[in-house]
Amino acid sequence: MSNYHIKNLEEYFQVYRRSVRNPENFWEEIAEEHFLWRKKWNTVLSWDFTKPEVKWFEGAQLNITENCIDRHLVTRGEKTAILFEPNNPNEAAEHITYRDLYKRVNKLANVLKAKGIKKGDRVCIYLPMIPELAVSLLACARIGAIHSVVFAGFSSTALATRINDAECKMVITSDGSYRGSKMIDLKGIVDEALEECPCVENVLVVKRINSEINVVQGRDQWLQPLLDEASDECEAEIMNAEDPLFILYTSGSTGKPKGMLHTTAGYMVYTAYTFKNVFQYRENDVYWCTADIGWITGHSYIVYGPLANGATTVMFEGVPSYPDYSRFWQIVEKHKVNQFYTAPTAIRALAKEGLSHVESSDLSSLKILGTVGEPINEEAWHWYDDNIGKRKSPIVDTWWQTETGGIMITPIPFSTPTKPTYATLPFPGIQPALMDAEGSEIKGNQVEGRLCVKFPWPSMARTIWGNHERYRNTYFSTFENKYFTGDGALRDEVGYYRITGRVDDVIIVSGHNLGTAPIEDAINEHPAVAESAIVGFPHDIKGNALYGYVILKDTGESRNHENLRKEINQIITEQVGPIAKLDRIQFTQGLPKTRSGKIMRRILRKIASNDISNLGDTSTLLNPEVVQGIIDEVLV
Repeated sequence: MSNYHIKNLEEYFQVYRRSVRNPENFWEEIAEEHFLWRKKWNTVLSWDFTKPEVKWFEGAQLNITENCIDRHLVTRGEKTAILFEPNNPNEAAEHITYRDLYKRVNKLANVLKAKGIKKGDRVCIYLPMIPELAVSLLACARIGAIHSVVFAGFSSTALATRINDAECKMVITSDGSYRGSKMIDLKGIVDEALEECPCVENVLVVKRINSEINVVQGRDQWLQPLLDEASDECEAEIMNAEDPLFILYTSGSTGKPKGMLHTTAGYMVYTAYTFKNVFQYRENDVYWCTADIGWITGHSYIVYGPLANGATTVMFEGVPSYPDYSRFWQIVEKHKVNQFYTAPTAIRALAKEGLSHVESSDLSSLKILGTVGEPINEEAWHWYDDNIGKRKSPIVDTWWQTETGGIMITPIPFSTPTKPTYATLPFPGIQPALMDAEGSEIKGNQVEGRLCVKFPWPSMARTIWGNHERYRNTYFSTFENKYFTGDGALRDEVGYYRITGRVDDVIIVSGHNLGTAPIEDAINEHPAVAESAIVGFPHDIKGNALYGYVILKDTGESRNHENLRKEINQIITEQVGPIAKLDRIQFTQGLPKTRSGKIMRRILRKIASNDISNLGDTSTLLNPEVVQGIIDEVLV
């Protein structure tokens, strides 16, 4: 037995030991026992990190949608697969059963085929969080087309770049989207992007906000009339294990976005197995991940991982603040959500608004809480634990990346004792290594280094679309024969991992390597502080000094700023050490963030260094106007 469902710490260690002693046997057992294959593999794994080349389950044939939908029809046909919660709380939620999903996916797959889309073609999906988004992914996978989802908050320029890079033949979009109290003209953004995209032949438009749209004859069509005509039977395309499933773009620290390519079999096996264990999913649970499907979190843990397990997965169209800050908790009560997975950014935003929004809802259904996207700071962790989980729902602080496809380091609920700010232990099959600057592995505990992985796992990205050399240079050239994550980490006395942030967020002050995360954690413990970000700026004596951008809670706005600066540095001295004190502290109204909630530190570094002549591309920011505000505050 492969222990598909780990139930306690002893079992975790047994499973983990087996997974690293004999990885091929381990993954073969899981793949064999829990999935539907049209043809078995000849080889479980072949790999060479010097090229780099990785192949899992070579020779196998399958279709991922048969695993996510068809095989559940006999036993779970009437079970809710996707529970859609719309932006407007007065609009009824929609329960899409596995049988409904089967028909909807087949209909759209037939529409795609009628429009000339075939195996290997790329389809760009630019949709809000509505059921058609999940259906579009699955319809592409049904016929072997490669989907490239672009988050529907990206600009026309960012959209055009991604469409052209993947040479997409089709775009699936909607007339517009609701986001809180706003309406966004998605079709207008697509029209603008497509002026630069000669590769696109067809645009299918979902009606969501009932607005007038510009229809380009011969290219644009409303989707619904085509679906009405289409058959709800569509035979699944037989795919090879290593055939591409999707491309998903992640912003590079330099240059244009990187189109990470994920393939079929390994991705399916790994996302399904991680979902089952990290969220301890049981048959009638209702699971909710608040991410957007435009990010890897949504691909792996709203669509593929949950559906491969026959789960009920919630899709939420709105934002946590609309109509007010109790929205998340009202949805938890309404649908009796059991597992809740969100970003630390959201937790901090909700914590700032006070407990009245939480206390009005019944959260007793919650069994497991999760965080994703960045390391969670200690204050937010405790707020989440105390007020949302009521100290009875373990928090899984999950570390992983677009490139990894699935969760890599995480507690297993009710098995791994949690520790605030620590992602804890590697998931079975994952072999992490901490490396020093010279390229040697740092053994033992209570050490810090650069986080690498020294053995392949099934869901890893196989390449960057159209640029394998960039893939090799970015991930495999820094440390020999290892995948380099770009993150720093420390391993504590029991072997738990804590992610200390991107390696380029490590600041060397007077010869000391200082990670930004622990300093920010310390600052955020000050009762007047809502959020902070630390960057380095050049210093004559120390090489670099530390610059802090601090957002105050309403309670701190009226306080004496000079005293606040002293108190913040006092906390840092106590928690991290005097070496980490900030030379400059700027109180600000906001921080520049990407749409996935990451702080754009490169912009903050430039402002701190008084280098504001060229701030680079700010198009991917959620709130570009904040940047000018910060500059103006410096100049005052």
